[in-house]
Amino acid sequence: MNTYKNISKKTGIALIMLFSAVCFAQGKQGRIIEDFNKNWNFKLGDYPEAVNANFNVSDWRTLQLPHDWSIEGAFNKDNKTKQAQGFLPAGKGWYRKVFTVPANWNNKTVSIEFDGVFKNSEVFINGHSLGMRPNGYISFAYDLSQYLNFGKSNIIAVKVDNDAQPNSRWYTGSGIYRNVRLTASEKLHVGKWGTFVTTPEVSTTESKVHFEVTIDNDNTIAKEFKLVTSIVNADNVEVANMTSTEKIGTKTSEKKIHDLVVKQPKLWNTENPYLYKVITKVYEKSKLVDNYETPLGFRYFSFDSEKGFSLNGVPTKILGVCLHHDNGALGAVENIHAVRRKLILLKEMGANAIRMSHNPHSLEMMQLCDEMGFIVQDEAFDVWKKKKVTNDYHKDWDAWHKQDLEDFIKRDRNHPSVIMWSIGNEIREQFDSTGIAIARELAKIVKSLDTTRPVTSALTENVIEKNFIYQSGALDLLGFNYKHEDYKDFPVRFKGQKILASESVSALETRGHYDQLSDSIKTWPSKFGAPFDGNADWTVSAYDQVKSYWGATHEQNWKTIKKQDFMAGTFIWTGFDYIGEPDPYPYPARSSYFGIIDLAGLPKDVYYMYQSEWTTKPVLHIFPHWNWKKDQEVDVWAYYNNADEVELFLNGKSLGKKSKQNDDLHISWRVKFEPGILKAVSRKDGKLVLEKEIHTAGEASKIALNADKTTIKNDTYDLVYVTVSIIDKDGNVLPNATDLINFEVLGGGKLVGVDNGYQANLDSFKANSCKLFNGKCIAIIQSNGKKENIQLKASTGNGISREMLDIKVN
Repeated sequence: MNTYKNISKKTGIALIMLFSAVCFAQGKQGRIIEDFNKNWNFKLGDYPEAVNANFNVSDWRTLQLPHDWSIEGAFNKDNKTKQAQGFLPAGKGWYRKVFTVPANWNNKTVSIEFDGVFKNSEVFINGHSLGMRPNGYISFAYDLSQYLNFGKSNIIAVKVDNDAQPNSRWYTGSGIYRNVRLTASEKLHVGKWGTFVTTPEVSTTESKVHFEVTIDNDNTIAKEFKLVTSIVNADNVEVANMTSTEKIGTKTSEKKIHDLVVKQPKLWNTENPYLYKVITKVYEKSKLVDNYETPLGFRYFSFDSEKGFSLNGVPTKILGVCLHHDNGALGAVENIHAVRRKLILLKEMGANAIRMSHNPHSLEMMQLCDEMGFIVQDEAFDVWKKKKVTNDYHKDWDAWHKQDLEDFIKRDRNHPSVIMWSIGNEIREQFDSTGIAIARELAKIVKSLDTTRPVTSALTENVIEKNFIYQSGALDLLGFNYKHEDYKDFPVRFKGQKILASESVSALETRGHYDQLSDSIKTWPSKFGAPFDGNADWTVSAYDQVKSYWGATHEQNWKTIKKQDFMAGTFIWTGFDYIGEPDPYPYPARSSYFGIIDLAGLPKDVYYMYQSEWTTKPVLHIFPHWNWKKDQEVDVWAYYNNADEVELFLNGKSLGKKSKQNDDLHISWRVKFEPGILKAVSRKDGKLVLEKEIHTAGEASKIALNADKTTIKNDTYDLVYVTVSIIDKDGNVLPNATDLINFEVLGGGKLVGVDNGYQANLDSFKANSCKLFNGKCIAIIQSNGKKENIQLKASTGNGISREMLDIKVN
């Protein structure tokens, strides 16, 4: 039975964050969680003897996790990763750490938790192998207890093998690239991923909470204990509680259930993502032996074959983007501050949803989607048994897919942001009958762990007779990639089915580059392998006029989606450029052109088309820049909203008023360039809405440094992103500047990345300098743990004065 289809309209999901950011002080009652990222030794290569206590690491690096060694390497067309992974190196590497645990932990259960290691990891403690994990995106943990030397030194070693290439269609990174924690709990404790919270009935009057908690008893005797569940609101005021006395046998795990009611709850939604917490406490007699915090969100949703998607009873179009897991110049290194910056940019654009392409993403990403109000399509696999590239996950499918899928669901199933489970992306088995059995098996696994969300898959084939995953009947929600021109036929072709555009667009742009003229749509290439008339400098025009052969322009897709009420929404490929897959160009292109925002986190112009359509805030964006050759014909585009018309002026002279007609998403003028001021004015009912000006930039006068924050924490993790440009004496950015900017960082920070968004830039992301590209680049500074203010010095060496920026550290 399809349980999703039988769920009440008011079904909702709650959130659990299994790995709390709280680190309880040593010796305090309850669970202890320690940051285990610092003071690791690392070396590229294969060193199996590193598991031994007397191994010499004097020539190994000392570093802090998370770490990605691939991003530190040089771009080379001969690297085995090839184009799909951005021509960066892979290989093998070892990590090693010496640590002590207190003597009084000898009666505790001590575990190490890895959020992600890419890939083929094997973990050793004091010479004992704890296990292997091929999948680089899955979180996992090992119990260290029986092998530890309590009160003495211990050695943990991790082998990472990313040598077999190619193994991915995009950049993966290499190493322990996500966070690591050491956890100590009493022998009686909440199990790993041991809570599951659902909200069977949700309303603003009253909501029911069903709370399942798995208790592990690692003791050699049975135990009686008190289980306390308390729900608190965002102000830490208790709103519901329950206490029960429970029993558990020796060396076993048992599920316990508490059902609670919350009066007048605030609902979680994309505009106000209100979160509660469930606090679980386990007592033996009067002693607190475990405490566990579980964030909780109340919401209900529905997919409808005619009306699309609704959240809390409110019709809501899913306005989503697909994201890969890399963080630009940081590579695969996971950093919550980098993720937050990405999501802020997308939220300001108007996006309300993220598709986790095409693998489990980090805990930090999931946490921030909960906190910031993003709908999530959580995706497990890009590959089943049939390969896409030589050494991809198909080699591990038979042995690992069941455990990987179960662990993925258990880790993420309580996030209120997660609305749907995707069991695959563009899976090859959709084209033959093997897809039927596998799709049914995967859906059954999902439903065995969570019946409250629909199962979907991103399909490419919309001819029913050719799509065996569809024929399996295992999908609650149909996701289709591309072919937007067919959408209008879906209500008849897939009668009664709930449908989502799981991946769309694949348009191509380079930030700040404008090919004239802009009134034709180009397909680069017209088909796979076909020659095309690209640009010699590996750029693509930032006008929305170039697309891949399988895709559409941004405007073509959105015009179609917004007209189809039955379509739940769309996920644009992609929100950001990402490393690898630099279609349509070969080397030296090394990162993608698909993003609405470039790899450096600098928006392309089409960002403002979405902002004008997906938000209600007033928007007026005109482009391109205004530094051209005398009398050159230049197409000037404007994205706008909340207005009837836009009037364009050049040096005070009106070039005419224009309004969007029918389903237009922009307006444009063809203008002969003359230097000066290009000005746009938007009006509604004759009244001014917004004005925007672009000035012709003069001679270079100064380096401009603009930081995304003025203060950072001295915690060794916090980041500040500094956008760098050259301006003239009047403060106008030089849009074509290519100066090499040299950086020096003093005090409580260090330079951890540079980038300019140019897809064919082969300079290292880890250099101390960066060329401006189309007038801009970024420098990323990270806290180094010193409680000293940071000073960034930027210079060009070409006669422009050095510029300095001070950042406060607290």
